[in-house]
Amino acid sequence: VQVWIFDGPGGAGRILRSRMGHSAPPTKIRYHGQSGKQILSAGQDGTLQSFSTVHEKFNKSLGRGSINKKKSKKKGLKLDTMALPPITSFASEVAHQSDWDGIVACHQGYITCTTWNYQKTSMGAHKLRPEEFSKHKPVDIYATAVDITSCGNFAVIGMSTGQVDVYNMQSGIHRGRYGKETAHEGAIRGVAVDGLNQLVITAGSEGLIKFWKFKMKDLVYSTELSSSPSGILLHRDSGILGIAFDDFTISVLDIETRKIVRTFSGHHGQINDMTFSPDGRWLITSSMDCSIKTWDLPSGCLIDCFLVDSAAVSLTMSPTGDFLASAHVDDLGIYLWSNRSLYSLVSLRPLPADYEPSLVALPSTCPIQDVDASGDEEPCDEMIEYVSPDQLGEQLVTLSLLPESRWKNLINLDIIKKRNKPREPPKVPKSAPFFIPTFPGLIPRYVPPAEENDRQSKVVNLGVLAQKSDFYIHLEEALSTNEYKAPLDLLKSLGPSNIELELRGLAPEGGGSMEVMLSFLRMIGVMLNKKYNFELAQAYLALFLKLHLKVLSSEPKLLEELSKLSVQLEETWIHLRTLFNQSLCVLTYMKSALL
Repeated sequence: VQVWIFDGPGGAGRILRSRMGHSAPPTKIRYHGQSGKQILSAGQDGTLQSFSTVHEKFNKSLGRGSINKKKSKKKGLKLDTMALPPITSFASEVAHQSDWDGIVACHQGYITCTTWNYQKTSMGAHKLRPEEFSKHKPVDIYATAVDITSCGNFAVIGMSTGQVDVYNMQSGIHRGRYGKETAHEGAIRGVAVDGLNQLVITAGSEGLIKFWKFKMKDLVYSTELSSSPSGILLHRDSGILGIAFDDFTISVLDIETRKIVRTFSGHHGQINDMTFSPDGRWLITSSMDCSIKTWDLPSGCLIDCFLVDSAAVSLTMSPTGDFLASAHVDDLGIYLWSNRSLYSLVSLRPLPADYEPSLVALPSTCPIQDVDASGDEEPCDEMIEYVSPDQLGEQLVTLSLLPESRWKNLINLDIIKKRNKPREPPKVPKSAPFFIPTFPGLIPRYVPPAEENDRQSKVVNLGVLAQKSDFYIHLEEALSTNEYKAPLDLLKSLGPSNIELELRGLAPEGGGSMEVMLSFLRMIGVMLNKKYNFELAQAYLALFLKLHLKVLSSEPKLLEELSKLSVQLEETWIHLRTLFNQSLCVLTYMKSALL
């Protein structure tokens, strides 16, 4: 669809904007780059297109594959005999894509692989084929699998004869072959290169997975599979290889240990495609049985499964993890599925063995009225958000959730106030009154401003200081009830300056009494016994001792209570110090020992 505007000289027209898609269903889709904004799509119409997940105006068409571009342009689209078959598989890399071609693709039943340039949105300059077939084109030999290195310099191509060749993407020159003549006895079902260009992994239809040194082309390791593989997919960041088999099972192989670590079964049709989540925890597969399943690799369980109207022929997960894109049989569009675990609480518990997946309608651009299904579904226990209690166990030492600024500097509060004291008192600027006062009479005369010596008295009413605070009243009540939750909660809500003021007022010279000071010490004892708000008890007790040390040393009752607190503190600290030492020893051993 093209919109033309005729604003040129003499009414000449130009294309203002255009929209273009596939004229035949797409066969392969893959996200391009790490931004998660562009999806490369190869269709049965022979074109390679780039679709934007942000807006349609960023869509690009890289054109249609052609043996000879000049002859194709002369003959036109209908009479074009130089057109290449549809793309069956491709690989792309953004590194060096501005310098040379960054996409390599193999075509259906065709031996030559083509390169494509994303920046120029066109077919590239190189045709990659083995040297022995440069003059003649065989009928029964064709490329089956491709991959491109993470640096964007090399392309690895697997053939139906079992050959695996390496080509330079910049020059298109053949750079070597794995194996003496062929890497596998059967057709190549998949090739993959690790993220550091150290290993090349190939899968053959005879049921072997082989590991090759990328540079030296030597065979490192070979393992036999239980069945013939239909395709492989490597997650480069985690070194995990997904293998799909012809018997509808999936295996996960660790390329470091070169052992199969997970095996999944449950599909009832050919596995069309696989994709990993960005963190490598999920493997999402699609099959001809119209199901899309999500497997959790750490637990080895199926955590999500749903059915669609038509089978998904290709899947790709966004590098940012927000969307899953799918292409379906006999469907021109690419569908985006949102990852609900990013913005809502989703249960990831394993599905039961008798779970029956539900049919989910494909995403649509038409506005659909939201149906409130909250009344039909019963709330699950695992979906309820966990709320941690204030204290997990009475034997555990529990800290408060208060920030450090509320308790850490209580003992040094006088030093901080002295340091932050202004050098000069702030001066109030003189402000003119709204109505300038005048003397009564016929001649207007303004009242002179009052002299600075006429100051108001600032004598503080001592009756205000004599009133008992809420904290003081709560401590008095706690002497009879032995409940110290109310005074503790009140103290936790105060700032450092107010806490110091409250503790100063507990002494007799500040308007307090010995009974209230004893009640405060008992409150600290309750906190140490129950082992909660542990750091607050330390900070409050340190400030209390600093303020009232002389009074405490002269009162026998207070000294007796302090001796009890000293025993409690010492027991708790010995227990904590033992745990700390054990943890430090284990940590030091784990860091230094050769395991």
